[in-house]
Amino acid sequence: MRHSRLVARARWVLASATLVPLLLVAWVALPAGAEDQPLPHALTHQHYNGYQVAPATPGAHTGESQYKNPPSPICTTTTSAAANVNTDCDATAPHNETSIAVNPTDTSNMIGGANDYQLNLSSGGTINETIFTRAHVTFDGGRTWSEYPIRYNGYTATGDPSAAFDDAGNAYMATLGFGFSQGGPTGKNPDILVAHSTDQGRHWTTVRVAKGTGSFGSVGRFNDKEYLTAWGDGNAIVTWTVFHDGKGGSYINSPIYDSVTHDGGNTWSPPQEISGSAPFCVGSNGGDACDQDQGSIPTVAADGSVYVAFLSTRETQNFSDQYVVVKVDPQTGARIGGPYKVADVVDGINDYPVNIQGRQTYQDSQFRTWSAGNITADPTDADHLAVVWSDMRNTPHPVPSDPYQATTNSDVIVSQSFDGGKTWSAPQAIAQPGDQFMPWGAYDTNGLLRIGYFDRSYDPANHEYGYTLATESAPGSLTFTTAQVTTELSQPTTGDRWFAATVNPDFPFATTFIGDYGNIAANPAGGVVAYWTDMRNQACFTSRCGHGEDAYFASMP
Repeated sequence: MRHSRLVARARWVLASATLVPLLLVAWVALPAGAEDQPLPHALTHQHYNGYQVAPATPGAHTGESQYKNPPSPICTTTTSAAANVNTDCDATAPHNETSIAVNPTDTSNMIGGANDYQLNLSSGGTINETIFTRAHVTFDGGRTWSEYPIRYNGYTATGDPSAAFDDAGNAYMATLGFGFSQGGPTGKNPDILVAHSTDQGRHWTTVRVAKGTGSFGSVGRFNDKEYLTAWGDGNAIVTWTVFHDGKGGSYINSPIYDSVTHDGGNTWSPPQEISGSAPFCVGSNGGDACDQDQGSIPTVAADGSVYVAFLSTRETQNFSDQYVVVKVDPQTGARIGGPYKVADVVDGINDYPVNIQGRQTYQDSQFRTWSAGNITADPTDADHLAVVWSDMRNTPHPVPSDPYQATTNSDVIVSQSFDGGKTWSAPQAIAQPGDQFMPWGAYDTNGLLRIGYFDRSYDPANHEYGYTLATESAPGSLTFTTAQVTTELSQPTTGDRWFAATVNPDFPFATTFIGDYGNIAANPAGGVVAYWTDMRNQACFTSRCGHGEDAYFASMP
């Protein structure tokens, strides 16, 4: 998710970019002859970007049950020994916003989560679409993948997946749960859901952790961008943003909340606010509350301490963000330390070009982006933490708002702490040509920081991207060597099948969405695994073909 929580909602969408990128569509039906539409639509709730869920047409529910109640497993890929493996097997549809976890009790077992879109063209020519998060599961170290359903009874759509294992091998998958009206473009504000599995991801039980209130465009609580981590036997924490909306959906504030479980996900503590206040924060009411936040990620340190990092908007600084860290009690989830400031982030109103949806983007592009990364803890040193993100500090300024007039150079930025998050090193860029974005950090078993990210340095035109893994040369050095993970590049600036928009005739069918994050995870057996949105494959649906979006996997030493 991403795009600044500004007091004026219109400015909020155009500002720094810390909004809510949900990609969630309910059961959307389009009439016959809609084959020229660049389905599916990546939607957020209405009062953020003006989009609406398409109203259902008569007969639109035909076949819906096959998506809500598919067989288990749904499908299985062909076994592959390739360096890059496509984990998708459920027909032609996009997959994005990838999260992956490795089972510490059996490292050949991994679980990936993705926004899985389901598309169906009925015999009458109606296009039906749903989105339900599914578990992509491997039992052979990533050579073969099966998709298992997660039951979301009563929910029309789910998304923003986050996967985790605890030390005992219990699996968890967090998502947002949506309810959309089938008769029109309205929907209930989403709930926070966490599913858990005790059999390596084959069967799941879903629990509602927090409930949204109100509906799109009304007074209420809009839960957004949840993420979780787990530890020990049955312990997990999930954090998220609560957008407090006033009359007409007007923005009030957006603090960070959390909830914990200690029984494997069967029950969860009452949600509580953890973002706190600090002199360096500027609250929505002019105070010092850190309450204009997004992109929270938790991590567990070697001694069992739990830390949460998030972006907090600075209204007085071009509506740019700063990274903030808090320490929470692993038993109760209550904040017990911080907020501690990590660094200022160069992601303000004038630091990025803007796409057709009013979102931050890059040179010659339309896909939305943001600066968010994550926090990770060194397993060899309980006080050693790192926060990674991307921003535009090395892009020539001023930056034109028109992406086709801009030259951008987004870089991955790193800061580390050796005192449990109280103080942080000066931000340091991994300087590369072109744009690097949506980074994810993980310390490996040797205490080396590894960072995976989307990377356009492979293309002199700064258009196509690969996925890169940066590896620290020595623990704590913040000096890195880089290696390309992807064996083929992806082209997001033209020729997309799904989330396409033509703004510049030289770049027809540019993608507006590839997800808001990719993921890597440390492998307890050594090295890391990577999971990202890849566009190398052609996707054909109805009468048009273009670049697809698939969830790809690789293992790196």
